[in-house]
Amino acid sequence: MIELDRVSVTFDGAATPALRDVTLTIEEGELVLVVGRTGSGKSTLLGTITGHVPHFTGGTLAGNVRVHGRDTRDHRPRDLADLVGVVGQDPLAGFVTDTVEEELAYGMEQLGLSGSTMRKRIEETLDVMGIADLRGAALRELSGGQQQRVAIGSVLTAHPKVIVLDEPTSALDPTGAEDVLATITRLVHDLAVTVIVAEHRIERVLQYADSVVHVGLDGAVSQGDPAQMMLTADVAPPVVELGRWAHWTPLPLSVRDARRRARPWRSLPVAPHPTAPLDGPVLVEAKHVIIQHDAVVAVADVDLSLRGGEITALMGRNGAGKSSLLWGLQGSGALRSGTVRITTDFVPRTDERAPASASVQGTRSQAQADIHRLDAAERRRHVGLVPQSAADLLYLDSVGAECHQADRESERPPGTCRSLLDDLAPGIPDDRHPRDLSEGQRLAVVLAVQLTADPPVLLLDEPTRGLDYSGKAALRQALHDLTARGRCVVVSTHDVEFVAETADRVVVMAAGEVVADGPTADVVVSSPAFAPQVAKITAPQPWLTVDDVRYAVGEPT
Repeated sequence: MIELDRVSVTFDGAATPALRDVTLTIEEGELVLVVGRTGSGKSTLLGTITGHVPHFTGGTLAGNVRVHGRDTRDHRPRDLADLVGVVGQDPLAGFVTDTVEEELAYGMEQLGLSGSTMRKRIEETLDVMGIADLRGAALRELSGGQQQRVAIGSVLTAHPKVIVLDEPTSALDPTGAEDVLATITRLVHDLAVTVIVAEHRIERVLQYADSVVHVGLDGAVSQGDPAQMMLTADVAPPVVELGRWAHWTPLPLSVRDARRRARPWRSLPVAPHPTAPLDGPVLVEAKHVIIQHDAVVAVADVDLSLRGGEITALMGRNGAGKSSLLWGLQGSGALRSGTVRITTDFVPRTDERAPASASVQGTRSQAQADIHRLDAAERRRHVGLVPQSAADLLYLDSVGAECHQADRESERPPGTCRSLLDDLAPGIPDDRHPRDLSEGQRLAVVLAVQLTADPPVLLLDEPTRGLDYSGKAALRQALHDLTARGRCVVVSTHDVEFVAETADRVVVMAAGEVVADGPTADVVVSSPAFAPQVAKITAPQPWLTVDDVRYAVGEPT
């Protein structure tokens, strides 16, 4: 059992508490989902349970936190290692060894387990997590999703009574996320392990949760039944938004329950999903691109044309070659063969209010260059890239300094970057050091910096990790503003809900090859793995979003 009794947390220099007068109880064998806006204090709440707050973070903790009878005031994180396993937001930052097998063994070595026990648990974990083929792989050479699986596996080998996971599925493709969640629920149901999950992609976890803990931006925390909590939560997945709009009682939390309620909608005449033709100029032309890392062919003979005024989603399972292709398009990734040519005389529209269809007229460009022949500064002027490890791009000692530098380097009016950041993740102080931010807040800072530069082509690798639904909506609006002025945007992501509401086109990769390419509705509706919740609920209707349903159905009955 985990008990928090009148817990408040105030960090040094903060004017208000990060958590305020929190009292809650988590029973043995429960799966608890922690939800809230970006920067609300979810990670701080998890830190109080693991003992990291205040032992590692500093600040003042008032009240008491007890984990299976141990008070975290008297027990540092190392004293709770046999009880509590922790998986953070950034798997690579938590690794202490070089290979997968060594990382799985490390925690057990610290607990003094026998060699035979360690070997047995390693084999079990490799199979459970689906990473047996990665046994001897170097951790730094794995994709982000593969690293996440290893991080979870390294915790499972110690057989803790409590597992705390911060954004555990954020880097996983939909199928991989389902596998991880199936493993987590099996631990809860069969072994009575208590699992506490903080997750922004609520749609993936909500149906499995026994209770929901909501963290507000004011530091207040409430706990209750998932359906009751989601009625008023300030973050909600599409299935909940749909249920709220349709006044369904009780509120459905899964696609299965919502599909039963939506039966009358599915019998309406099916109309094809409207798709607006996009005829902007080609800003990037990739021909016969092959990218190889040692003996592994990451991108295999890919042809791809990217047009102005278009948002393209790049999808596929972990390790499909998406990140490698983005680096190749940006010019930093070495090609084994092929070419990537970019338009060099792009002229943007200045009327940001113009619709996308009008924005690209009259911008047909002729001058092109091989981006791999340009120097780094010239490449950045034409193509911006936000990598998965976005924090690597932050090098100054405060958020304000990063924003000021972005305005200066991009020759934009002072405050431009700060305004973009406030749209994506409001409330981040200028004097906060980037490394003291949550993963989602750091990503928001990097996105604001890149959007300030406003290059003709913008490539984003998993840009929604750590962003709540409001943050994603702000990012979506920023990207649409770019394409309305003829920019080209490519988003590599596993976030099917973001794709459904944002992308004009979807390109699916597998084993380094492009296996599907077409309008979003045509590609995702036909895919069991990549279909958004609304599409699953209302099939065979061609609806992707809650707004699509509102438009087609009218007022709910």
